[in-house]
Amino acid sequence: MNNHIEELSAKFLQTCHKARQSEHRVVERLCQRLHISKNPHQEYEDSLTFGQRLADKIAAFGGSWTFIILFLSILTLWIVLNTILLTRRAFDVYPFIFLNLILSMLAALQAPVIMMSQNRHSAQDRAAAEHDYEVNLKAELEILALHEKVDTLREQQWVELVQMQQEQIKLLSKLLSERV
Repeated sequence: MNNHIEELSAKFLQTCHKARQSEHRVVERLCQRLHISKNPHQEYEDSLTFGQRLADKIAAFGGSWTFIILFLSILTLWIVLNTILLTRRAFDVYPFIFLNLILSMLAALQAPVIMMSQNRHSAQDRAAAEHDYEVNLKAELEILALHEKVDTLREQQWVELVQMQQEQIKLLSKLLSERV
């Protein structure tokens, strides 16, 4: 079987003019009969720093219904406090300039954190896609090797069947010649 795999791997590398590092890794693992599967998400999670994990949690919270409802509640409370309850001593009167400043600062801080998180998730998705490609390529090469092995076995069986048939024909011919 290893000869089939090595021949198939050599054929693959010849047809793949610009084989990347991942193709070479797949062929090497295939020839050594080693598995290639791994959990890229776990490896990625293990490599995150505290700041990256914090950014992911902030981005997850900032994109949740909890955040939206909480934020709308705070805005409503702010407006009600400053227009109805504290009419004489409001700390932020109608155009709500201080509220605008706070909202601008929140947006200025939240946007880069969300973008950092999205960039990391994009990198994680690319790594997962690369891993999927390697696993699929190895599976394809394994299947092709199995097809070649089955074809070889089928050819051997045909040769054996033809030999058995010729032997049976000889025996039948001998039986017929003895009868006559």
